[in-house]
Amino acid sequence: MGFFPAQIGLQTVMALIVQKYGGTSVANPERIKKVAERVARFRAQGHQLVVVVSAMSGETDRLIKLAKEIQAQPDPRELDVMISTGEQVTIGMLAMALIERGIPAKSYTGSQVRILTDEAHTKARILEIDEQRMRADLDAGKVVVVAGFQGSTEEGDITTLGRGGSDTTGVALAAALKADECQIYTDVDGVYTTDPRIVPEARRLETITFEEMLEMASLGSKVLQIRSVEFAGKYKVKLRVLSSFEDKNDGTLITFEENTNMEQPIISGIAFNRDEAKLSLLGVPDRPGIAYGILAPVGQANVDVDMIIQNIGVDGSTDFSFTVHRNDYQKTLDLLNNTIKPETGAREVRGDNKICKVSLVGVGMRSHAGVASKMFKTLSEEGINIQMISTSEIKISVVIDEKYMELAVRALHKAFGLDSATPPAKG
Repeated sequence: MGFFPAQIGLQTVMALIVQKYGGTSVANPERIKKVAERVARFRAQGHQLVVVVSAMSGETDRLIKLAKEIQAQPDPRELDVMISTGEQVTIGMLAMALIERGIPAKSYTGSQVRILTDEAHTKARILEIDEQRMRADLDAGKVVVVAGFQGSTEEGDITTLGRGGSDTTGVALAAALKADECQIYTDVDGVYTTDPRIVPEARRLETITFEEMLEMASLGSKVLQIRSVEFAGKYKVKLRVLSSFEDKNDGTLITFEENTNMEQPIISGIAFNRDEAKLSLLGVPDRPGIAYGILAPVGQANVDVDMIIQNIGVDGSTDFSFTVHRNDYQKTLDLLNNTIKPETGAREVRGDNKICKVSLVGVGMRSHAGVASKMFKTLSEEGINIQMISTSEIKISVVIDEKYMELAVRALHKAFGLDSATPPAKG
């Protein structure tokens, strides 16, 4: 396999590589030993390795469940103290597995590396990384093993980065170290046109642009956490997604250049997200500042709003709808009923937490017309009603009833020629 750091003739050029392994990759001691074997192969080629690992599969959920048995709404600071221990176990085990193979290795927690974050417990953001200790170990011939998903504040409090945060740790370390490549090892062998569990005909993409991957991640693709993709884009980190369990292909490379191949499809992938909920305020007075009056309290409640639609005012009133993460549905519904509805004078509040979002993504949309109409026609032919629509230069998203999600994804995947054995449909 020749995708890893440059080869000149038969001689491999030594490179600094950051590898990240997810929870399924380190789910038990045997899999941790397999990770150690792969790391050993790279080191034998002369490469310097920094390895970021997640907690064992299911461990973070187990720790959160334990916390909730003590406190229904766990204190965020103390919850971070608890759930950061999952990665501490795996870094120690992987370092031991490497040492057992005769490879010098040293493990670090996020605070030991000095991954400095803000104080937003359970969803902290990385502010700065001190790479000096890692560089000293690398120069001494050691493999550096770092706990993903965590860091610490200026005051030394432990923080965690939120779900999928180990991806962000890996990319952030690669940026700080100016690594030649950041390799994200997971339970799939790359980025697919859509989830193969929904569409068995889905194809693995050899390359995908940073823009497309950013949209896919933001729209529900679970392969990479969106913050890790944002980090990669900001610092131009060469990123690759690979399988932890097989070495049969080169995975998917996230590039910063568009493919100029004439046969490049208009649509690169279809993303979907079940974790959506829709809220509507009906009969809202149609006056300047009403959108702010609705969304400001929602933002102050730390709820992220996704899609927004405001209808044209009729008889001095309008309807205002938006979507939030399903976890925030009840909190936002209560806020609308108890605070925002009385303050704005809205007539009625409606909520629906049985919706989903389906999105087409592709840089080819920039130069091809008719993508939206083809999408809407395909859904119409399947009897699927569209509730909301959102577009950008390289994506079209629709909100539909959750029960139609898989049907919609399969129909669109075929209609846009993404099936492995299906030629692109015309018009």
